[in-house]
Amino acid sequence: MADPDPPLRADARRNRQRVLQAAREVFAESGFGAPLDEIAARAGVGAGTVYRHFATKEALFEAVATARVADLVASAQRLATRADPGAAFFDFLAQLGAEAEAKRDTSDAIAVPGALRDTMQDALSLLLSRARQAGAVRPEVTTADLISIIKGLLIAAHDDAEPGRPARLLTIVIAGLRTDRP
Repeated sequence: MADPDPPLRADARRNRQRVLQAAREVFAESGFGAPLDEIAARAGVGAGTVYRHFATKEALFEAVATARVADLVASAQRLATRADPGAAFFDFLAQLGAEAEAKRDTSDAIAVPGALRDTMQDALSLLLSRARQAGAVRPEVTTADLISIIKGLLIAAHDDAEPGRPARLLTIVIAGLRTDRP
């Protein structure tokens, strides 16, 4: 029986990598609304090459989003091993805020349905649970609350281009989550 996905030739592999890298950059700058032609141009390939590797713009975005969320999950899992659960939790929120400020597609990326989104929620749940147990986060905050807050924060951060707005909003959110607030 023939392999359904035969290995790519070296030039096709390079083109695919160029498309993925260009898509990461363009989606980060413009979000999901970025035109596919802009991605193709940045990659130095034609639109046909993009479509040979990714049947739709959604498929390309999903490939980029999957990699982005996998990186965030790995970071959350690393932070969850730290001795100070409160610092780990708030450091992850700060990382997520910095990611959102630098990359307009972060809110779209973490909303992509599937197993990776569930893994992201599990990683957030672990960080939150450990921080609550350590007394660093208000005990009534749930993972569902946190996800809603993060989604709202990411959307609000991209409503306008005011410099420093995402960091300011994150500071407000963190102050509301902490147990040691005045």
